[in-house]
Amino acid sequence: MLWRVLALICALSAEAHFLQLDSISNVSAYYFNYIYCNIWEGDCQPHQDDASLQGLAKDLHTKLHGQHLVQSVVLKAIQGFVNHPESNKPLTLSFHGWSGTGKNFVARIIAENLYRDGVKSECVRLFIAPFHFPHARLVDTYKGQLREAIRDMVLRCPQTLFIFDEAEKLHPGFIDAIKPYMDHYDNVDGVTYRRAIFLFLSNIGGAAINDVALDFWHSGQNREDIGMEDLEHRLRAETMDSQGGFAQSELMSGHLIDFFVPFLPLEYRHVKLCARDAYAARGIDADEATLDEVAKAMLYVPKEERLFSAQGCKSIPQRINFFLP
Repeated sequence: MLWRVLALICALSAEAHFLQLDSISNVSAYYFNYIYCNIWEGDCQPHQDDASLQGLAKDLHTKLHGQHLVQSVVLKAIQGFVNHPESNKPLTLSFHGWSGTGKNFVARIIAENLYRDGVKSECVRLFIAPFHFPHARLVDTYKGQLREAIRDMVLRCPQTLFIFDEAEKLHPGFIDAIKPYMDHYDNVDGVTYRRAIFLFLSNIGGAAINDVALDFWHSGQNREDIGMEDLEHRLRAETMDSQGGFAQSELMSGHLIDFFVPFLPLEYRHVKLCARDAYAARGIDADEATLDEVAKAMLYVPKEERLFSAQGCKSIPQRINFFLP
């Protein structure tokens, strides 16, 4: 008898999903999906407990190199949000920095620790601006599709994670279509979005972050002494002054970004650590000489100081192929 009930629930849930939840009420859809995920599938649920948060802390500390601000801000933001389910709005974080400094890497770490299936979870969705929304003439169509996708996931999952990569390339007015979902509303058309996490990843402010890091180096200060007070206000101002749909959205004018998270440029020592991790992922314990060879093969800027890796650690897993026997 139980299997028949479960089969019926499964069929109704699948039908509701296929019809984009238009044929049944929001409440019915919510309960069908809730039972479906908890009893039948099981993988719609996040695993947000002390162990998952401890895992997040450990991964940020051991796998992420040269990003003390990210380690602190992201961990505290996620911990606070998960531990206080009565938050008055979704959590919205904006990651800024050069390519290769770890923005996508951190987004993946968050997903892997908060959801059983990581980035493959049905409760995690990645949008890449130039890939998913390439044509300006179709912006209105994209808006409707995005609203529908977010609403569907929120109804299906108790907590969701939305990642917008290359956010600086979003079309003007695009993000405003989902601005109400990130605002301080109890619900929007009967659906609450307060347990959603939104991550925006962009290169905006990368030059400003690098300038601050270089200034600290010139003055003989440790990069670990760089604080959020040195960067966040500058990042916020630079983002609002930049071009593009993300910068010009109501997320900025409405102050709905909770934290502007700066990713610092990576130095030679950090590149070596990335190389060590890349070798370890292949089961190889590389010696210091080998790690130095990999790090030396990277391009460093500015031209005079040659302090920061121009590509961060982005190409390291591919580059080590050249040094393998």
